[in-house]
Amino acid sequence: MADTNGNEPIRNEPARLNIEDDMRQSYLDYAMSVNIGRALPDVRDGLKPVHRRILYAMFREGLLSSRRYSKCAGVVGEVLKRYHPHGDSAVYDSLVRMAQTFSMRYPLIDGQGNFGSIDGDPPAAYRYTECRLTRLAERMLADIDKDTVDFVDNFDGSQQEPEFLPAQIPNLLINGSDGIAVGMATNIPPHNLGEICNALLKLIENPDLSMEELLEIVPGPDFPTGGQLLGREVIRQAYLAGRGILTMRAKAMIETDKRSSRASIIVREIPYQINKTRLIERIADLVNEKRIEGISDLRDESDRDGMRIVIELKRDAEPKIVLNQLYKLTQMQESYGLIMLAIHEGRPRELNLREMLQEFLRHRQRVIVRRTQFELRQAEARLHVLEGLLIALRNLDAVIKLIRGSADAEAARTGLMQQFGLTQIQAQAILDLTLRRLTSLERGKIEAEHKETQETIERLRHILGDEREQMRIIAEELTDIRKEFADERRTQIIEAEGDFSIEDLIVEEDVLVTVTHGGYIKRTPVSVYRTQRRGGRGKIGAGASAEDLVEHLVAVGTHDRLLFFTNAGKVYEKKAYELPEGGRASRGRSIANLLSLANDETLSAFLPVPKDIKGKYVFFATRRGLVKKTELDQFDNIRGSGIIAINLEDGDKLIGVRITDGDQHIVLSTREGQAIRFKEEEIRPMGRGTYGNLGMDLEKDKKTGEWLDEVVSIAVAREDETLLTVSERGFGKRTEAAEYRLTHRGGKGVITMNVTERTGKVVNVRQVGSDDTVVLITDHGQVIRLAAKQVRITGRNAQGVHLVKLEEGEKVRAVARLAEGVEEEEGPPNGNGTNGSDSDDEE
Repeated sequence: MADTNGNEPIRNEPARLNIEDDMRQSYLDYAMSVNIGRALPDVRDGLKPVHRRILYAMFREGLLSSRRYSKCAGVVGEVLKRYHPHGDSAVYDSLVRMAQTFSMRYPLIDGQGNFGSIDGDPPAAYRYTECRLTRLAERMLADIDKDTVDFVDNFDGSQQEPEFLPAQIPNLLINGSDGIAVGMATNIPPHNLGEICNALLKLIENPDLSMEELLEIVPGPDFPTGGQLLGREVIRQAYLAGRGILTMRAKAMIETDKRSSRASIIVREIPYQINKTRLIERIADLVNEKRIEGISDLRDESDRDGMRIVIELKRDAEPKIVLNQLYKLTQMQESYGLIMLAIHEGRPRELNLREMLQEFLRHRQRVIVRRTQFELRQAEARLHVLEGLLIALRNLDAVIKLIRGSADAEAARTGLMQQFGLTQIQAQAILDLTLRRLTSLERGKIEAEHKETQETIERLRHILGDEREQMRIIAEELTDIRKEFADERRTQIIEAEGDFSIEDLIVEEDVLVTVTHGGYIKRTPVSVYRTQRRGGRGKIGAGASAEDLVEHLVAVGTHDRLLFFTNAGKVYEKKAYELPEGGRASRGRSIANLLSLANDETLSAFLPVPKDIKGKYVFFATRRGLVKKTELDQFDNIRGSGIIAINLEDGDKLIGVRITDGDQHIVLSTREGQAIRFKEEEIRPMGRGTYGNLGMDLEKDKKTGEWLDEVVSIAVAREDETLLTVSERGFGKRTEAAEYRLTHRGGKGVITMNVTERTGKVVNVRQVGSDDTVVLITDHGQVIRLAAKQVRITGRNAQGVHLVKLEEGEKVRAVARLAEGVEEEEGPPNGNGTNGSDSDDEE
């Protein structure tokens, strides 16, 4: 029944609700509150609300990098009072983490006092520690007072706080973030600031930049604790998908005490977010449980200069085996679950690396536009005032007369507005003028400011109307940030072979790699071959069957990369330790079983790759006298099926490949004893899929069109060394490189050896020093090492001396140089060979 005023009576009946729907909605509200308001970072500034509030509170308190430190207790209290209605421990823990150099790749807070350690030591209470912003954090807050970001009410509506920060730096990527939300989690690793800035600059230059190109600039995370990351392909796939499992590993080295001959494992860097004390305790437990044998002592020698964990080994322990056990059983190797999840447009979303970079650029573009609009409004308001002042200065006597005749300020302001058409703001500015501003000098300053303000407005309007100008400003900011804050990468990225790198288990030693005519390859330790005087019989290095004739030989280390070039112009790659090991008399293993060769594809040349490839080239020479050079870095990532290295004409083949630095002298030598020397700079760098240029002009038979000569070797000549020429019948000589006249490419050359039936055709011409050791291999598989200094230096026209005694029909097939010391024997073994003087054989 209605009351006297006609209103319906109030009923006290409870509302009917479906508990399932109500619980679902309540849980969703809670989940969204946790995800958005607490656990996940914003893709724009890379911060969670608590971190953003701490930085903003410190900025408002004036705790800049150039000011004195202030108690952390005051900062925590300010954050709790104004912005973050949660516990003080949550705020202080977040503040501490932003100051820890082992947690943040680029700390945002400069702390003074005990802020904890990598050993797990807790920080001191906030009443004992002090803090201020770092210079990098100031870049996060730059221009925040220029209407660049949106502000929202705080928890009680008494204050305003930024919804996000302007963030000149890509904080989400350079410092990473981690958090567990409701039904989801994020784990974004830190990256190198210089690499991220380079990627952003490249993306500005080319918005269509692919992920593959970005990953060449940003190869992977860069943790503050350094260490190693395993598996480039795993990292690549994680970045493409936005999530993946990465493997971190401690950086350790093996040192041997010369006095005791005992080895020690020295750990200098450990994986990210690993507690050093717990790691050492775990190692000690494994030793006590006898799960790891071979460790005699364990101690922590870390100090303010850096980390140093010393693991001393027993005398009979194998260091690499112990190290791999440590990787497997302790946190010296740990997984990192990468999840690139962040708040994007108000909701959680997984993004890949490219999308995160693009979102940062969009954010900065919006900030630039809003900052420019703010500055434009300020400039236009100032111009409006200056225009009024100029009107007053042009009518100074009338203005003064009007003001003097006015009863009060209000009457003067009204009179100015009516007589000169001024606005109230302009009239008030005129009334506020001091007498000193009426001098000629001050009038000139007002006119100059008016002109400058007009130019500023024109510039700001140009920025607002030109997107390219906005991106140029962003690029300038990034370049400045990179210059000021970029540093060297700390985390090393290495290839992974299963759980461990196979290379870690291989002892590094010098080996001879030989390839036979039949396509068999092997590696043999150099120590197998003893050094002999010239003329010795040598040792067996391969079988004596027709298919075992040795055609290629090179000395390398077991960890070196080898590039294999084939007659089809393709190149393959293998590490030396991946090749089969064989004795002197074994023929090795078929190359076809190691490389993915086509049916008609055979090996033409192969070479070791130096550790430093910057500025290096691969220089090719073919049988028909063509030459080409290509940057060595074009052969970095060679797939198992090989890639094109050089295009070859029909009937031509590759006879030699050398590593050069772009400033060498190249010597091509022919089978008939001709040679040409020219500057490498005459050959411009070319891509892999090209033919090359003419290096040496070879003659053809005018009637048949057949080639009368062919190039057999390529050498890199330096003036201070000699060229060793070796013929089929075992004759050899050294000649000063300067004796080979320097000409232009494409010539016919000069004589390098007097070729006769006695000497046989030229097999090889290579550069040697007086301290080098030379290895010769014959088609019967004989191998001999001799010191280059034993071979006399003679002129180009000489035949040389006997370097090796050959059997009837036996010929020298390969020559290699070993850059090492020579330990000579007293004479040739078994009385074979000769130690006669050079004059005995020379003609």
